[in-house]
Amino acid sequence: MTKAKTGDKVVIHYTGKLADGSIFDTTEGEEPLEFTIGEVDFIDGFIEAILEMSAGEKKTVTLTPEKAYGERSDEMIITLPLADIPEDMDLKVGDELELTGDDEEPFLVIVSELGEESVTLDSNPPLAGETLTFDLELVSIG
Repeated sequence: MTKAKTGDKVVIHYTGKLADGSIFDTTEGEEPLEFTIGEVDFIDGFIEAILEMSAGEKKTVTLTPEKAYGERSDEMIITLPLADIPEDMDLKVGDELELTGDDEEPFLVIVSELGEESVTLDSNPPLAGETLTFDLELVSIG
């Protein structure tokens, strides 16, 4: 059977789980994910697993952080004085904010700590440092 390759349009169903078995994302009960391999930015291990599959095949893969969202990095955590934050922003721990970097590219940060005089923002991907398991079904290759 023909295996998926870069440039192929694929249709997949998946369920992503954390090491404790909790589901963080799934297409179950929804339309499958449809994309062209190489034209979208997915985690390396996810694409590598699909490239080894044929239409109709199902499999489960476990990805280490290196093949998923990488390890957590302290360099991606910044602390700012609350005085630098607009007064009308009512921040809470867990809030997601979009900031713009020096290169004018937007990036997501999560408020991880809120003190009396400072706020700590974490720009690590939320699943960084996690080992992820995906149940995959390659529905079709177009």
